[in-house]
Parts: sequence; structure tokens; C-alpha cells
Amino acid sequence: MNPLIPPPVIAAIIGALMWTVTQSLPMGKVAFDLQLPAALLLLAVGLLLMLAAAGQFIAAKTTINPLRPARASALITTGVFAMSRNPIYLADLLLLAACAVWLGNTFNVALLVLFVGYINRYQIAPEERALTQLFGAAYEAYCARVRRWL
Repeated sequence: MNPLIPPPVIAAIIGALMWTVTQSLPMGKVAFDLQLPAALLLLAVGLLLMLAAAGQFIAAKTTINPLRPARASALITTGVFAMSRNPIYLADLLLLAACAVWLGNTFNVALLVLFVGYINRYQIAPEERALTQLFGAAYEAYCARVRRWL
């Protein structure tokens, strides 16, 4: 079964929930001197990672559509895909972590965990099944070499 909700929508929902938590639960608020630089660093790394991964999809002329993983025409195992099987989802997590740091509410850490759990179960698992069917032993060998997230 294909995933139903695009990961960017899930990330946006989690981001909105972070904002809501921050507004509703001020007792979790924290602040520190390097808060803004830390958030900006996470944001920059996440955006660079996302752009690098998207560029590799384009260069390989394969689908980047997360709702149709069975349409993949190439298995990408180099570049950022040599360090993470899911660099775009890792980038989404870094963007959400940037948001959490910027908002400065400790309760938002739970929403980061929720994002990872949701993406693992409802996005990555179906993708892995589709890629195993498409690329067989080559994909299984790639999975043995490279971790799912980092």
C-alpha cells in the first residue's frame, strides 16, 4: 500500500503542533545564548541536505514523489545516499529540530519523536517494500551498508 499523506504535509503538521505546544505550555519554555544560531545551523544543514538529495534524484532521472515509490527507475546509493537511506526525511527532521530549538519548548522533543515514528511506519516501510521488489538484492545490500536515518 502506498503512503497516503506526503511527508512535507506531515512535517508542516508537526511544525504547527510545535507552535501550538509552545503557545499552550509555557512551562516547557527554555532559552539559551546560542539558541538562534543553533536553530539557524540546523535549518541550513537541513536545507542543504534536502537540496543535495533532490539534486541526486533529478540527476538520476528517477521519481522524487514519496507517494509512489514503486515508480523509482534508479537506486541511488552515492552522495548523501551513502550516509543515509532517507536524507530528505532526515532533512525534514533537521528542519523540525530547528523549529523546536527556535521555539525553545522542551515538550516539542516529543513531537520530533512522533515525526520519526510516523515516517518510519507509514512512509519508509512502504518505500522499503517497493524498493526491495524493484531492486532486490542490490537494495538489500544497500540497506545492509547504510543506516535508515544516519
